[in-house]
Amino acid sequence: MNMLTAQFEKALAHRKDVTGAALADVLNVPFREQIAAQDVSHEFVTMVPISFARRHRVIGLCGEGGAVQIALCDLAGWPVAERVSKILDRPVCVVFSTPEAIQKAINGAYQRQDGQAQQVIDELDQDQAVAALQRAIDNEDLLDVDDKAPVIKLVNKVLLDAVLQRASDVHVQPYEDRVVVRLRIDGILHDVYRPPKTVQEEIISRIKVMGGMNVAERRLAQDGRATVVVGDRLIDLRVSTLPTTFGERAVIRLLDKSARLYSLAELGMPPGILANFRRLIHLDHGLILVTGPTGSGKSTTLYAALQEINSTQMNIVTLEDPIEYRLPGISQTQVSDKKGMTFASGLRHVLRQDPDIIMIGEIRDSDTAHLAIQSALTGHLVLSTLHTNDAASAVARLLDLGVEPYLLASSLLGSLAQRLVRRICPHCRRTYAPAADELAAWGASREELAAGCFVGEGCPRCLHTGYRERLGIFELLTVTEPVRDMIHDRAKSSTIKTAAIADGMTTLRADGLTKVHAGITTMAEVAKVAGRDEF
Repeated sequence: MNMLTAQFEKALAHRKDVTGAALADVLNVPFREQIAAQDVSHEFVTMVPISFARRHRVIGLCGEGGAVQIALCDLAGWPVAERVSKILDRPVCVVFSTPEAIQKAINGAYQRQDGQAQQVIDELDQDQAVAALQRAIDNEDLLDVDDKAPVIKLVNKVLLDAVLQRASDVHVQPYEDRVVVRLRIDGILHDVYRPPKTVQEEIISRIKVMGGMNVAERRLAQDGRATVVVGDRLIDLRVSTLPTTFGERAVIRLLDKSARLYSLAELGMPPGILANFRRLIHLDHGLILVTGPTGSGKSTTLYAALQEINSTQMNIVTLEDPIEYRLPGISQTQVSDKKGMTFASGLRHVLRQDPDIIMIGEIRDSDTAHLAIQSALTGHLVLSTLHTNDAASAVARLLDLGVEPYLLASSLLGSLAQRLVRRICPHCRRTYAPAADELAAWGASREELAAGCFVGEGCPRCLHTGYRERLGIFELLTVTEPVRDMIHDRAKSSTIKTAAIADGMTTLRADGLTKVHAGITTMAEVAKVAGRDEF
């Protein structure tokens, strides 16, 4: 390190706030404007804690001949290179880079250290776990686990793996003789880890601590929430525990606050449906519904619609439970039944805020339904969701909630039904000829699939499922004069649907078939989510 010391002394004559590029020029050392992921030293990431790297803004890079380079952003970090040399027990050399490039490299390098949860499970010891829980404190960064106790480290690693694998939920499921940790990825649950049964209570307790819940209460269901950091990403956790026969089970919903929002064009709507839906959301007043079961992407569609119509000339207010994404320029309100802020009571207050557009997270009861209809009739554009099987069933649902047919016929603009289907993995896709029994199970004919099918064989990138990521299939019922007359006459949903199809409405199944022919998804996926009445 004598050469480093000599260079450091040479640089003392220069101000410490000089940029990295200028210091590199003065000291005659390399300057890296960008740092590629493959340039980061695995040895550095393994032996140097992320907290140390972040605090001193340093990252190790692979040099020529197996040497390790230490990237700094200013002169103040120079002595740190000597400390890293001692940690690695080998000589290092210095390069300079920008603070942004180093921070990005740190986050990316330590995030790639996934897949370690099973190793932590294998090393778990119950006595260690019990002692660890007594010292448990809220963790600030899931990547910083070097000084954490085994159970804390396990929970952090599981959450980190869940984030990196794009999981929406983590399930801790107790059985009589085992505990299974499952991840919901692209809507499907996967058994991923099997921690020892002996540390089941400690794992649940750690999850409760993170969620700010009562650790001692094991007989009642509880809800909690927390925010954790994964590199430069903020993840909201919604925690739920429930007593079962073999102990408490826990489910953690992960909401990535830094995830980008989708535009309407990215959701997978066919051109015709996209054009009609855009026309509806730009109208001055009326009610637009997005329908489907839980987890079908309804909120994502509403957020995409709000993004498109967001304008400084409009006052947009939302009532949500929970607020999943922050929308700039839009007033978002969290509904809380415990605090007396229900959708109905919140909507009464929102109407006093002079809104132009109102988004209601869900119409759950008669009061909310009536207020939504009244809001739509009094000059507001109202967007909301319902849990129904198809677009036409939204009419029957609102009538069941006590809305008068003439009010509904006057206010409803359209109902968009949607489902999520898994995309075929592009890395292992191949053509496929379905057998006769499969066609019968799908309710499809060989003529319908004459263009051929595709299927994913399964590979490590898709966890050997053949699918990776999801997109929507859609069905839009536009309320025309004939449909309005049928609503006024309390016609059945099936009657409304038949008339809409005759008028050119694309059904969920028809949209799904189009995506099957395009090689985007499979007929098995469409048959699973579209509903038997579609066949």
